[in-house]
Amino acid sequence: MAGDSKTALLAGAASAAGSERGIPAHVAIIMDGNGRWAARRGLPRAEGHRRGVEAVRRAVRAAIDLGVQYLTVYSFSSENWRRPAAEVADLMGLLKLFVRRDLADLHANGVRVRIIGERRGLADDIAALLREAEERTAQNTRLTLVVAFNYGGRQEIVRAVQALARAVQEGRLAPEAIDLAAVGTALDTHDIPDPDLVIRTSGEQRVSNFLTWQTAYSEFVFIPDLWPDFDHAAFAAAVGEYRSRERRFGGLSVQVS
Repeated sequence: MAGDSKTALLAGAASAAGSERGIPAHVAIIMDGNGRWAARRGLPRAEGHRRGVEAVRRAVRAAIDLGVQYLTVYSFSSENWRRPAAEVADLMGLLKLFVRRDLADLHANGVRVRIIGERRGLADDIAALLREAEERTAQNTRLTLVVAFNYGGRQEIVRAVQALARAVQEGRLAPEAIDLAAVGTALDTHDIPDPDLVIRTSGEQRVSNFLTWQTAYSEFVFIPDLWPDFDHAAFAAAVGEYRSRERRFGGLSVQVS
């Protein structure tokens, strides 16, 4: 776990550097509103999801333009399996199309793809696509696109606790050594800095089991736009709101002696 701790420290330094210059090093987005966007136009939900993929492309370009280092998108939650089978099939189909059509472009633009979430139980073709996306772009450094797929924040913490429990059971870790850093290194995001800014579209104001551990000190911006309407201007406005805030991390803006 020593290597993981070093990686986590480096990732934290990257986040701090981003904050110092006013640009969030890591922006995470809860992409909400595809179904409502389609319903308001009398279109099937699948069309809303398709337009949502276009918004992901715009968000990636905006992140690069603005100098963001990490962009995390909540693409498919652990709870999304409860949706109608036809809608889940549509979402899986869009994932396949996105990887097949966009991976080459992402790679050419220096984007590294990272997948977080539970992989056990995924269909073989989906699991293979996720591996391909990560392996093909592993050496890229311009932007890290983190795709939260089959992801739930609480579920991630449970997996981390189970891993730490196994380490204790096997004698590789003392119980008293389990601290914040140890938990952090057991998470899916062990090599990714915590989000500086979380954006949620559609006007809803909740986190929906997204990056539960990592967003403890994130700034949140809730915007009324439905996800398919999200564009460069909306991204820049959210970053502008973030830059207007003072992040104290539990301390005081002016230290009193």
